[in-house]
Amino acid sequence: MIGPLLTKKVHSILRAAARAGTPAVECSLDLDRSTTTVEVGVAEWTWQGERFPYLETCKDRTVYHWVGEAFQPVSRFTTSLIKLVPTEWGPPTFEIDGIKMLPTARVSPYADAERKVGLIQPRGKVILDTCGGLGYFAAWCLQGRASRVHSYEKNADVIWLRSLNPWSPETGGSLTLTHGDIAAQIGALPGNSFDAILHDPPRFGTAGELTRKPSMTNWRECSSATANYSTTPAHRTN
Repeated sequence: MIGPLLTKKVHSILRAAARAGTPAVECSLDLDRSTTTVEVGVAEWTWQGERFPYLETCKDRTVYHWVGEAFQPVSRFTTSLIKLVPTEWGPPTFEIDGIKMLPTARVSPYADAERKVGLIQPRGKVILDTCGGLGYFAAWCLQGRASRVHSYEKNADVIWLRSLNPWSPETGGSLTLTHGDIAAQIGALPGNSFDAILHDPPRFGTAGELTRKPSMTNWRECSSATANYSTTPAHRTN
């Protein structure tokens, strides 16, 4: 179970209730996936019988998760800064070195994935998801009753983000998630093994190898129905 997740919006709701002397408040602790009741005190707040402190500093555009004795940002730095970022829509996006990976300005990244997955009509199909990311494509494939979904994600820290994101689907059953670079592994996959391929790479600067023609040739050999959503940097700022 994912513990409580805080954003500046939710933290402000809790603080306001504490100042007003309100004993309890309804809010979301899972990025608007659901609502829950939180008991509010002056120095701390209580959820599901466990007490939590208020943050001394709660930054905007940051998701915090509970780590033992304190809230920490949902971010990691290995070779790049990988960060889960809240949105006004609920489902979060993520950034790599400050570069937004999913559209958020005009549409929810979750709804954007729903629209794109709808184009391949996933029901009963075996689908290759080349750029797994937070798993929103996979989630909608599963909701659309795909037979199987094979996702690839080359960044281990992005996979870690998925483990803390309530909007990311759980692996197992019809969904497999492979930690690997699809551009390097596509050639080893059997021909005609997929009914459709979802390909939505990030900016060229962060994953240019995913838009090169040799890779696209291999993808076409694996499937006769490729839905290619290569986007430009301008789209990624929206």
